[in-house]
Amino acid sequence: MSTHKKQLQHHVFFWLKNPDQEADRQELIKGLRTLAAIPSIRQLHIGVLASTEQREVVDTSWDVSELMFFDDEAGQKIYQDHPIHQAFVKNYSHLWKKVIVYDSLDV
Repeated sequence: MSTHKKQLQHHVFFWLKNPDQEADRQELIKGLRTLAAIPSIRQLHIGVLASTEQREVVDTSWDVSELMFFDDEAGQKIYQDHPIHQAFVKNYSHLWKKVIVYDSLDV
């Protein structure tokens, strides 16, 4: 019997209100970096669109993404409720017009 814990991935995509404003993009990235101080986050990757081949299956409509790894659902819940995350939403949500979240568990 395996005792391997199934790690949770929390992938978030942001669409900026002003996608042509590099200052807004950098401000959001600055805010995302503050989340790294939340202890339950095991890894944090912040990204922007790659200039890979354009194909029908590739969504290039978003502006900034974050990918976080947690030990489990409990760690992700700690993150959601953490004051640093709450401050991030309060202080930076004026920058985005849309957010989509994909949460998945290892199989």
